[in-house]
Amino acid sequence: VRHNPFRAFADNYSTFAELQQALRKAGLESSNLIVAIDFTKSNNWNGERTNGGKPLHHTDPLGKPNAYERPLQALARTMEEFDDDNLIPCYGFGDARTRDSGVFSFLPNDQPCRGLPHVVDCYRQISAGVTPLGPTSFAPVIHKAIEHVRAARGFHLLVILCDGAVTDPQTSADAIVEAS
Repeated sequence: VRHNPFRAFADNYSTFAELQQALRKAGLESSNLIVAIDFTKSNNWNGERTNGGKPLHHTDPLGKPNAYERPLQALARTMEEFDDDNLIPCYGFGDARTRDSGVFSFLPNDQPCRGLPHVVDCYRQISAGVTPLGPTSFAPVIHKAIEHVRAARGFHLLVILCDGAVTDPQTSADAIVEAS
């Protein structure tokens, strides 16, 4: 019988400090983040139903966080203590240009963002100019993460923020197996 070192832990935390402590207790010492955000057209459709008729990527002129900014901010508060270099590669996928076969970097020349607040700033700058399309596939993002891990080694955490269903789950599953 093979021992599985991974285990889920209950989500019963009141503060980010409690969550950070639980992550440390579970063995997380440091990690390198990679962030990917879904720009498929379903973000428009789902936003029409759940976001006051506005796309999920709609940025509020008064600065109220949208459906993607809220988890990015929570991620920042949770993971900031674990990120040693504060360099975060960020990608979009599922837009009219990349569809289900590629990704685009938030910054020119595939430069990483400098911390999660910079991720949110870059996201806000680019989201209005992206043309949503699809279909949704995580495989291109997972393959991009594999490139980063092979180049930099160490523990990496790929965070994929999306609005729902994957169009071709088998291709995404195969990419996950390849990354394992």
